[in-house]
Amino acid sequence: MIVMVPFRFVLALTAGAMVWSFLTKASAQDASPWLTDGHSAVRLLAGSRSGTVLLGGIAFQLQGGWKTYWRTPGDSGVPPRFDFAKSDNIEAVTILWPAPSKFPDGAGGNSLGYQNHVVLPLRIVVKNADKPVTLRAAINYAVCEKLCVPVEARAELAFNSVASTEDGALSAALDTVPKPAQVGDPNPLTIRDVKRDGDLGVVVDVAAPGPGEVNLFVEGPTPDWSLPVPKLLEHGPAGVKRFGFDLEGLPPGTKPDGAALKLTLVGAERSYEFNVNLP
Repeated sequence: MIVMVPFRFVLALTAGAMVWSFLTKASAQDASPWLTDGHSAVRLLAGSRSGTVLLGGIAFQLQGGWKTYWRTPGDSGVPPRFDFAKSDNIEAVTILWPAPSKFPDGAGGNSLGYQNHVVLPLRIVVKNADKPVTLRAAINYAVCEKLCVPVEARAELAFNSVASTEDGALSAALDTVPKPAQVGDPNPLTIRDVKRDGDLGVVVDVAAPGPGEVNLFVEGPTPDWSLPVPKLLEHGPAGVKRFGFDLEGLPPGTKPDGAALKLTLVGAERSYEFNVNLP
């Protein structure tokens, strides 16, 4: 476990080492203090206070060359965990995950996550709109370069502002969250078809404009499914990017027929999430 300390102490202990200028720019009212270890920093953001559904965020800043993970880490990695149970006057918190990037994991596979800076938007349902609201988060995550370092942080932040200084940052973060879509939608970037290839194979055909990079990620119906990262296949129909993956990493005794999968399709400028049932 890494003990988190306020930045003023870290600065005193690391004189002459890397100091991130962003750490000096936090708003005391709408953002909690940055909590930092040697390779990352994390804080909470509060959006405007209005009604019973609020927008907040968890902001991460990562040292160059280091990464942290998406809700599904890929072929290797550690997904972050969040606990908001000690919050005041909050009924529920939903994390809205920005589209991840794909990184080689050094063992022949790929991990999924974020580098540099990311904000995870939070949809917060308040119990009583007329009472004070305080978000408290126990945050457990890993930051990795060649080796992974676990981090634990405890942060809290009151929602007080009628017009928050963090509304712009939270709105920008929402734009990075994949939009819901259905197979066959007439978007320039979309999934055309999902089909089985033998007993274990799955093939996904994607329509994508231009030659830009496109990635596809798959998740099972429960967290104990550990499906591999789909690979772009060399041969596919004209105008289609064809991805394939095998139904590996299923819980013991599980039959995949009809299973509900979530497919996240990520392009250079837009991303979408598809809920599909395996044929």
